[in-house]
Amino acid sequence: MRTLHTAPVVRCTLGEGPVLHDGAVLVDGGRVAAVGPLEELRAAHPRARVRQWPGTLGPALVHDGPVPDAPTPRERIHALLRLGATAVLAEHVADPGLRAAAERNEIAVLDGARPRPAALTEAGRADLAVFGADGACLVTVLAGRLVHRRR
Repeated sequence: MRTLHTAPVVRCTLGEGPVLHDGAVLVDGGRVAAVGPLEELRAAHPRARVRQWPGTLGPALVHDGPVPDAPTPRERIHALLRLGATAVLAEHVADPGLRAAAERNEIAVLDGARPRPAALTEAGRADLAVFGADGACLVTVLAGRLVHRRR
């Protein structure tokens, strides 16, 4: 099913760069199908489910530090998702149990020498995050699946 993730502000890249006001990201399966103004995408894809989020929607983060501590590897990986990260550097998941939990949850494990750039691109993996004005992660989408929503 196609889903339009919308927010008052959409960033295609992290940090500096252009922003799209009242934008949307169309997700089809686990991939980004389009990024653009909400009304244009809604008109072009009237059957898509619409999820409206407050805050700034953009690419999910690449976690480049130690994985947060928690009682189990699964909970440690979920802690990354709560931060808005859908990728982690390999050096931080060297423990076999932690690496297995990352792989089971489809967290991208990246070579530290060449981490992927965080960007929303058509046909790219649909890894999105929404951040509130205070910088806290409100929503994380991993390969098109909603995996975290702050209540």
